Amino acid sequence: MGTSGVLQRNALGLGDRPALVVVDIVNGFTDPGCPLGSDADSVVAANVTLMEAFHRRGLPVFLTTVIFRDEQQARVFRNRLPALELLTPESHWVAFDTRLPIIESDIFIEKTHASSFHGTRLSEQLAEVNADSLVVTGLTTSGCVRATAVDGLQYGFRVVVPREAVGDRDLDAHNANLYDLDAKYADVISVNDAISQLP
Repeated sequence: MGTSGVLQRNALGLGDRPALVVVDIVNGFTDPGCPLGSDADSVVAANVTLMEAFHRRGLPVFLTTVIFRDEQQARVFRNRLPALELLTPESHWVAFDTRLPIIESDIFIEKTHASSFHGTRLSEQLAEVNADSLVVTGLTTSGCVRATAVDGLQYGFRVVVPREAVGDRDLDAHNANLYDLDAKYADVISVNDAISQLP
């Protein structure tokens, strides 16, 4: 490490079979009327563009939502953030934003924690579709997106995070986490650059 404190890092890009992981583009996070939500219209629009690009190429698309089905699931997390109690199976808040161009082949992941890998079958499902790299998008940059991107690398995938396709309630947290993800865990690039790397 040099005197600047910045480690050398290599941009890895995408592989031959990337998968798109759309993290929590659900009503609870895209509607500012929900305590968990923010003004995410531009993030939703960027995800629409990416999903359509993956669909055109026949590449796998995964979409995650957070649902708590009993009182004990993620109890510490929910005690820490009481607004999470809204995310129950019958709630409008856990439904995918209707602007997303979801098709029959898209794969849904139900999770209870920040990472899309924690307590789910995502790693096995990625293996089943022969994915070798990930484009991670969604909400929020400092929480579930970051956790998913870091775990993606830890599961052995190259990870790309398109900056316009992620968002956060806190702009400072958003910018700091994109900086840190790009420094250590993922290639943070534009949506157009991500699409240009698709096979």
